[in-house]
Amino acid sequence: MPKLSEFFGISIYMYYREHQPPHFHAIYGDEEALVSTDTLSVIAGKLSPRAMGLVVEWASMHRDELHRAWSQAMNQQPLGRIEPLR
Repeated sequence: MPKLSEFFGISIYMYYREHQPPHFHAIYGDEEALVSTDTLSVIAGKLSPRAMGLVVEWASMHRDELHRAWSQAMNQQPLGRIEPLR
C-alpha cells in the first residue's frame, strides 16, 4: 500500500488492484475515508471535519498528480510521493 503523502498526522494511500471509481485512502488516527479523485467527495468511511477539510485542500492542489497516480496504480507501476500540505 504505497503512501503518497503525509501531513498533519493524515496519511494518504493509494492501493494497487483497486476498484472504481478512482480514489485514495485518507487515514487520520482510527478514522479512514475513501475520497474520489474526481469529485473530492467521500465514497466511504469518515474523517473529522477538520481532517477532511485538510484532505480536500491538499487534494485540490494535487488533482493531476492523483489522476496520474491512479493510472500508475492500475498499471502496476511504482507510485511517487506527492508534496504534503504545508
